[in-house]
Amino acid sequence: MEHTLECRAFEGGRVERRTLFAIVGLALVCAASPNAPGQTLSGCAVFPANNVWNTPIDRLPVDPNSKAYVAAIGADKPLVPDFGSGTFHGEPIGIPFVVVPGNQPRVPLSFQYADESDPGPYPIPPDAPIEGGAQSKGDRHVLVLDRDNCVLYEVFSSYPQSDGSWKAGSGAIFKLNSNSLRHDTWTSSDAAGLPIVPGLVRYDEVAAGEIRHAIRFTVPQTRRAYVWPGRHFASSLTGSQYPPMGARFRLKASFDISSFSAENQVILRALKKYGMILADNGSSWFISGAPDDHWDNDRLRDLKRVHGSDFEAIDESSLMIDSNSGQARSLNFGTLQPPAHRLKSVLLIKGGTDFSLCSCGQKQLP
Repeated sequence: MEHTLECRAFEGGRVERRTLFAIVGLALVCAASPNAPGQTLSGCAVFPANNVWNTPIDRLPVDPNSKAYVAAIGADKPLVPDFGSGTFHGEPIGIPFVVVPGNQPRVPLSFQYADESDPGPYPIPPDAPIEGGAQSKGDRHVLVLDRDNCVLYEVFSSYPQSDGSWKAGSGAIFKLNSNSLRHDTWTSSDAAGLPIVPGLVRYDEVAAGEIRHAIRFTVPQTRRAYVWPGRHFASSLTGSQYPPMGARFRLKASFDISSFSAENQVILRALKKYGMILADNGSSWFISGAPDDHWDNDRLRDLKRVHGSDFEAIDESSLMIDSNSGQARSLNFGTLQPPAHRLKSVLLIKGGTDFSLCSCGQKQLP
């Protein structure tokens, strides 16, 4: 079937009490590829097919600030798959998750950032895998999927207690049959206020031949701002060269993937079609995945032949229907009506309290 691609330009903006909504320059809005069925996990659809995570962005316009973002992240830095098989320092490589039945006993949690966390109890089994292992000093994510109710529970800085409860930095609950986002300005178990599991590269997807969703990734420095579907920032930097949380990037269509392994080509095709969403502060161009003994670490390392200069930031603001929903505009190659705002950042007020960067972006809002 042949489609006509229609584009239009727009500009505009508005200011609210504590947040700034603005169009950056003059943006070109084009329709993108039609939605394919989204990913599934243990029988659960991971968000509706029209969710922004499951929406192709291969035909959306390049963000006007793309070159500056790529330079700030590192144009010469390699793409790094932060997952694999076997262990590193005795622990699985990647971000693990566990699938439990609907009758999994719930356990209480206490949160450091309780005012931005969904209260417990959560169905965390006593042997739930902790990212980095029991002795980890890193993010210590615990991710649990209730397969019978299709609900995702994600916890940051997770420490089991002797009475069966857990202490954690923050926690978030996501109903996978819903397009709802976190409350505006709320973190999750991730700095951008987004879920983690939907953005992981999983071996079962690669083995099936297609990844049908955006991929989570990190960069060293982000802006004190976020864009839809992001809900939270984790920086004190205000320079326009730094990407905001929630920013979406894609591998350039011109990048030749033919010399890569079949498995890596699946990942690279996804990076072209669905791109990757900036979710946390970390290392340059690190993409997240789940550990799996089927990964070939040597082949995964070959992805380092891809560099930052091979990526471009894209403007997906035309997909937004409601800033509080992850539903993406229907992509039928018709005329798109642009949203009234694109970038959100908390205004710096003279004399106000500043806050410093932290590795996991879990600082409270001033």
